Amino acid sequence: MMVKVCGITNIEDAAAAIDAGASALGFNFYPESPRYIDPETVAGIASRLVPGVLKVGVFVNQPAGSLKDIVRAAGLDIVQLHGASFAPSSVRFWRAVRMRPDFDFASLDPLEAEAFLIDAFSGEAWGGTGRTWDWTLAAGVNRRLILAGGLDATNVREAIRVARPWGVDACSRIESSPGKKDHAKMRAFVEAALAEQI
Repeated sequence: MMVKVCGITNIEDAAAAIDAGASALGFNFYPESPRYIDPETVAGIASRLVPGVLKVGVFVNQPAGSLKDIVRAAGLDIVQLHGASFAPSSVRFWRAVRMRPDFDFASLDPLEAEAFLIDAFSGEAWGGTGRTWDWTLAAGVNRRLILAGGLDATNVREAIRVARPWGVDACSRIESSPGKKDHAKMRAFVEAALAEQI
């Protein structure tokens, strides 16, 4: 199970997430996000991380040219693309999709991206809203899916049981404030997610 903690803004939260067992850390490069972090700060955090943990850059409507520059400057392994963001051919990426009522999983082209992050729809934000969605809609979908949207220790095991995704992602429900993780909640989320795959 790939377990991602998103919205990391400091080395203390990054280290605590890894210590809890997270396999990926998300860094938000969308300037309007309360969890925005600049590439230089991410590079500093990344230089202190143990090998093997994915460093994921989160982008919204980002031009491919500047995206590639940020990937290089921050030392990212993969990018998570929202909206009209597109990755250069040399950059690994996940495509983020918001669950609208008429969403069709058959529209996800498995050749387009390494994985698809499915988040709750919101007209106010691109993610990090704490809202959940109906995970039964993803049951049996033959795609590499990452469940996001309102996940924490209280519901991640049920989400995994229902949808059997490749990965899970949490952000706002494991925070004490936007951009600052609650380490107890974060650890509980990661441990619950990893326990369900056994």
